[in-house]
Amino acid sequence: MERAAAGAWIAARRRAGGEREDTRGDDRLKRRRESRHRAAGATPRLLVATVGRAGRAGAHEVALFDRYAARISFPLAVKEVRSRRALTAPDAVRHEGELLLKAVPDGAVVVALDAAGKTLTSAAFAKRLGAWRDGGVKDVAFLIGSADGLDGAVTGGAELVLSLGTMTWPHLLARAMLAEQIYRAQCILSGHPYHRE
Repeated sequence: MERAAAGAWIAARRRAGGEREDTRGDDRLKRRRESRHRAAGATPRLLVATVGRAGRAGAHEVALFDRYAARISFPLAVKEVRSRRALTAPDAVRHEGELLLKAVPDGAVVVALDAAGKTLTSAAFAKRLGAWRDGGVKDVAFLIGSADGLDGAVTGGAELVLSLGTMTWPHLLARAMLAEQIYRAQCILSGHPYHRE
């Protein structure tokens, strides 16, 4: 009896509030609200796709990456790809590029890290990340090649080819530097005092 009375009360409240009793459209409305929320600045998922595996020799660099990755509020994933084929350097770079591009989610903004890329200030990088967030971008993929670099198909298809500076950095350290810059960008966007001009 109580259950029937509660059901009648809920139905009456829905009618009084102008809500439809038929809930078949609720899923559609929920999806619309979610898409509006994404367009209004939902947090994009970040992917760091890199050639090679972090072994024992890179434990300190991995720990540094993990230290900053743990502070990042954006959902962050790392995908390591490796070619198992014995190829010449140009063929290996091409094959690695294919593996990196396969790791990129559909519709993602691609940022290729390359020494010949554009150098940005931390504030300019934060502005880019904020624009992608506010523009409703669902995924941003950062691609790091091997010591031989990235294939032209990767850099040519990237929305941004980014350089961490004109010096040469070990690839494991580049991951850690990227994580720190993402964390710094997050702090800039939120007004946190970590970043100082």
